[in-house]
Amino acid sequence: MAALRAQGALRLGGSLGLSVAGAESNVAIGLARLGHQVRWAGRVGADELGALVLRTLRAESIDTDHAVADDTGRPTGLLLTEPRLGTLTRVSYYRAGSAGSAVSPADVLPALAPGTRVLHLTGITPALGPSAAEAVLAAAAAAREAGITVCLDVNYRSRLWTSDHARTALRPLLAHTNLLIASEDELPLVQQRPEAGEPEAVQDLLAAGIDEVVIKRGGRGATAFTADGATDCEARQVDAVDLVGAGDAFVAGYLSGLLDGADIPARLHRAVTTAAFAVATRGDWEGLPTRDELGLFDQPDGTTIR
Repeated sequence: MAALRAQGALRLGGSLGLSVAGAESNVAIGLARLGHQVRWAGRVGADELGALVLRTLRAESIDTDHAVADDTGRPTGLLLTEPRLGTLTRVSYYRAGSAGSAVSPADVLPALAPGTRVLHLTGITPALGPSAAEAVLAAAAAAREAGITVCLDVNYRSRLWTSDHARTALRPLLAHTNLLIASEDELPLVQQRPEAGEPEAVQDLLAAGIDEVVIKRGGRGATAFTADGATDCEARQVDAVDLVGAGDAFVAGYLSGLLDGADIPARLHRAVTTAAFAVATRGDWEGLPTRDELGLFDQPDGTTIR
């Protein structure tokens, strides 16, 4: 979708910066910058904002051959962001009736071409409407059947749907998920026993067939759980400028490590590093690092690279 970013409260007016947003797009850009081959499948409007989305993805070396420009009059989705207090940002969505809400299995299944190693999905897409929810479930089932690793980031958006609706839609996806990523407050949406604490909830998910469960803890880092136990990783310390997009940057770093065959501690380290880049710069994806920039955090403060 397109994104309009305000410098202050929207009700006061002023200028807006136009860019591109979307959790899946953020992850795609993060992975492409780290040197991975990435394909984006979805639906945008046959309008100028849709052209901006596709142009941006192509400029980031992402394959958009399976992107559909909806010519039925449905517009490209839009969000507005406004900073309200420090790093607290308010987001308004305009996605009802958008082209993205009409994405279908026929749009996305052809993208699961031979050689595909990972399918990344989020809980945002099924929130857009019945067709989008059907597309996500069909893609997850087809990918799992084909031996493709299915990554599901819960990514709950309360302004798009209720927690009860999200829980109902996300539960069927778990049977096809290899890697589940959630923040601490999102875990209840996918856990099998409402009364269970985090350790018990995670063990239930692993016992149900999910290989890895990764819990994002914001400024406290993250924990990855497998049948072999738990691995913790502290967050990288950085002056936060904009927290929007940090979770997607984390996912991009984690999947990059997975694709490189790194062990779980190394995956987590790369994930918290890419997340640190995201929060240190404005925008959802603009500050994401290239592979040769991953080591910049290890340079002394104040270093100038000439």
